[in-house]
Amino acid sequence: MPERISSVLERPQPPQSSRPGALGLPLGLLKTARPRQWVKNVLVVAAPAAAGELFSRHAAAQLAIVFGLFTAAASAVYLINDARDADADRAHPTKCRRPVAAGQVPVPVAYAVGGLLAVLAPAAAAVLCTPLTAALLAAYVGMQLAYCVSLKHVLVVDLTIVTTGFLMRAMIGGIALDIPLSRWFLITTGFGALFMVSAKRYSEAVQMSGSSGKLGATRALLTEYTTGYLRFVWQLAAGVAVLAYCLWAMEAGGSTTGGSLLPWRQLSMTAFILAILRYAVFADRGTAGEPEDVVLRDRALAVIGLVWLAMYGLAVANW
Repeated sequence: MPERISSVLERPQPPQSSRPGALGLPLGLLKTARPRQWVKNVLVVAAPAAAGELFSRHAAAQLAIVFGLFTAAASAVYLINDARDADADRAHPTKCRRPVAAGQVPVPVAYAVGGLLAVLAPAAAAVLCTPLTAALLAAYVGMQLAYCVSLKHVLVVDLTIVTTGFLMRAMIGGIALDIPLSRWFLITTGFGALFMVSAKRYSEAVQMSGSSGKLGATRALLTEYTTGYLRFVWQLAAGVAVLAYCLWAMEAGGSTTGGSLLPWRQLSMTAFILAILRYAVFADRGTAGEPEDVVLRDRALAVIGLVWLAMYGLAVANW
């Protein structure tokens, strides 16, 4: 009997919400929608920015709509995922604080709101944007829901799904504005995303091996990967991303004609390669967690990113 009481006391208990009922549910829904993750949706401006089509009023309005709709679609996936994983999250030391697991947001409400957003986002895209934009958004929702249900348990496919989600973000802005997408842009973006995703998985696997497998319950598939394999994936992805970016820069910026003082697009290869090498330091150490955290917490990486952005901006502006 004492052992049973001790195990109950040691089991992580979800914190009780102290917020008023009138505000607790809306705030819980907002928290479940992961506002910190919305920064990833800034990728919708990637294709228009690369094409120099970012500064017209029509483009800005369209991209704002696409950003909002993609955020709604991603929030729908988070809501449904947390509702589905509520029981497992309650047994986790940190995930038990998620609003659905903690009881702040009832499971049926999370399913209902998530399902509503999953339907409304593509429908609104069909009205406010283009049919192809709506189709891509619907494909994203369907793919992510399939990932939540079963595909996250399939080796390699889980990496592919997460990487494709980033690639879709980068594509949708160009599709909404009817901008042709460069093959080198797609390859660079896809393998750059795979680099960050596999580096994150590698870091989780390293941490799991250093904590006697305690993280295995949080991402069971990690036990099926070896750290050697994940290291191979992020190194391969980094190499392909660098090669594709260099080919893209050389193809698009092969001369300084047209008023440009320097070959900024070609020079931006240096900053891009430095950024990859700097990010690889954290991947190799096993500390490459969420990509946005790595970039924002490392001052040198943030500065390199700003230098790259400035160089590429000068190339697009033809200075």
